[in-house]
Amino acid sequence: MAATSVPIAGIRNIGVIAHIDAGKTTITDRILFHTGRTHRLGSVDSGTTVTDWMAQERERGITIVAAAISARWRDCMINLIDTPGHIDFTAEVQRSLRVLDGAVVVFDAVHGVQPQSETVWRQADRYRVPRLCFINKMDRIGADFERAVASVHERLGARVACLQMPVGHEVAFEGLVDLLSMQALRWGAAQEGKPECGPVPADYRAAAEAARERLIEAVAEADDELLALYLAGGDIGPEPLRTALRRATLANRLFPVCCGAALRDIGVQPLLDCVVDFLPSPLDIGDVQGTDPDSGLTICLAPRDEEPLAALVFKIVNDPYAGHLAYARIYSGMVSAGMALHNATRNRKERAGRLLRMYANHRENVEALHAGEIGAFLGLNQTYTGDTLCDAEHPITLETITFPEPVLRATVEPKTLAEHGRMAEALRQLTDEDPTLQLSLDEDSGQLLIAAMGELHLEILLDRLEREYGVAAKMGRPRVAYKETITREVVAQEGRFVHQTGGHGQYGHVILSLHPGARGSGIRFENAITGGAVPRQFIPAVAQGVRDAAEIGALAGYPVTDIEVRLEGGSSHSVDSSEFAYRAAAIQACQAAFGKGRMVLLEPMFRIEVLVPTEYTGAALAQLGARRAEIEAVAPCPGDVEAIAGQVPLAEMFGYVTELRSVTQGHGLYSMEFDHYAEVELEVAGVPPRN
Repeated sequence: MAATSVPIAGIRNIGVIAHIDAGKTTITDRILFHTGRTHRLGSVDSGTTVTDWMAQERERGITIVAAAISARWRDCMINLIDTPGHIDFTAEVQRSLRVLDGAVVVFDAVHGVQPQSETVWRQADRYRVPRLCFINKMDRIGADFERAVASVHERLGARVACLQMPVGHEVAFEGLVDLLSMQALRWGAAQEGKPECGPVPADYRAAAEAARERLIEAVAEADDELLALYLAGGDIGPEPLRTALRRATLANRLFPVCCGAALRDIGVQPLLDCVVDFLPSPLDIGDVQGTDPDSGLTICLAPRDEEPLAALVFKIVNDPYAGHLAYARIYSGMVSAGMALHNATRNRKERAGRLLRMYANHRENVEALHAGEIGAFLGLNQTYTGDTLCDAEHPITLETITFPEPVLRATVEPKTLAEHGRMAEALRQLTDEDPTLQLSLDEDSGQLLIAAMGELHLEILLDRLEREYGVAAKMGRPRVAYKETITREVVAQEGRFVHQTGGHGQYGHVILSLHPGARGSGIRFENAITGGAVPRQFIPAVAQGVRDAAEIGALAGYPVTDIEVRLEGGSSHSVDSSEFAYRAAAIQACQAAFGKGRMVLLEPMFRIEVLVPTEYTGAALAQLGARRAEIEAVAPCPGDVEAIAGQVPLAEMFGYVTELRSVTQGHGLYSMEFDHYAEVELEVAGVPPRN
């Protein structure tokens, strides 16, 4: 397909998000087929899908990195990102949602809302992304459309509007009734993916009419214009209903629901129609807001080519052939190949080399990227995830992307000393690509430490080092990334660094107060200085000293978090004051305050859901109890299976999958996602205190 632009009103920037194994990649593959981008149907199991292009993805049957593709449907350009479902790769979902205008949330018709479903839904809530729901796998044993829809309403608190109802049940599922047009769509064996359209079957008519009435009522409750028409008793045809439904969807007041069976290629074309009809274009999203980096004032730019450039880089890929590849969303203005750019986040000049439209791991050259589009830049070697690209004459910084902190750490070293330099460079490139990978040096052993979101995350990292960079490395046993915090306030703690030499000396003096912060708040620094006791130019050095002290820790050597630090006083020297001295003084003050703040250890707690045959529930509960799990609910599921939900410390979950399979004879499944940090005794965690 030629990489040509369409009017901005015809652009749909969407993501496909879901719990692992709900069918995201299969749906994406069917979309590519029906939009003419591919000419055969791929399969996750056989490793022939387009967006799962990495060797590790094809071998494991899971999505690891978000893949972007573009396709046309009904004169619209759909820029679609297929995201991972595994919690270890949640950063891929988070950064994708930051730059997308809409999303399709996929649910398994048997299980309904699952743990990672809740996570991606909350992430979409955070960025106020309008969504469609797709109940997939309607042909599976135990599939129940109404129960799955009810779980979306009850567990996610979402107001839903069913646009379709299924025709056929479980293995006999063959199509759906479109409640907007009141037409039945059936996919027969000889239809080659094209549905047969006809009247609603007689035995479904009464149920379809009742379902349509519920749809009208749901939309009327969310849209005042349709409510007036409904109360007037007028006949509500398909078009007024579509228009009102679009308004309610774009305002996040309502979430339309579709259904299908992507593996059997049922329901994908109506889903594409719903993407075009109900999800927003960049024009619907409206102006982008940013900040003038010089004045701090808010700037609004319209999504038009004529406006100054504002683009957000949301993903970095180090391509072995092309080099540093920066994925970006163009919010306003346009970029042409060779154009001079300004990185407002880092205050650096850049130049756009080649411009690309991505198709998974393939690239299509384009001459320009326009407002509302998503593309990639080659040649931006000093630009990273979260940076804003703009015109130097009109600087602007957009809201950046925040990522969760990693919860596991492990040492990593090459198998031969000669590969140490190559391994360090490879790890640097991989951490540039993935912000949830963090590289540091173990001061005690001198070894490199890599922090990640989970065991699978570390496993994939090791595999990529060998396959992509040719570095054979070995990893130490993963360790939990504990944190520390204070539980009582410490006021007016002084830190003073004075060092005299033959020439200029060093002088820094600060007074800090520390207060316990809310869980998950991190480190908050406030400058409360009045009268210039600490010169303004040294305030950033004080803030850096606070961060440095927090990184060192005090109780057991883990980073300190969830504290509020106020700079309340200090003094200066007209000659000897320096950034180094104030940084050192802040470290001294914090370390002293930590000793008085009644510090505690925090451990990462994960939400867990375990699915086991009913006969093994007791054994599974006993296992979890031995791992300090807090059980919240045990609920029956279709197929004589029970779901155990609760919270468990990450430190207790190493090796759990082997024990679960053993006690359930291979039938048990579980999924986990990070929830919060909670206090734990040093003795319980098995962590020695710092001497």
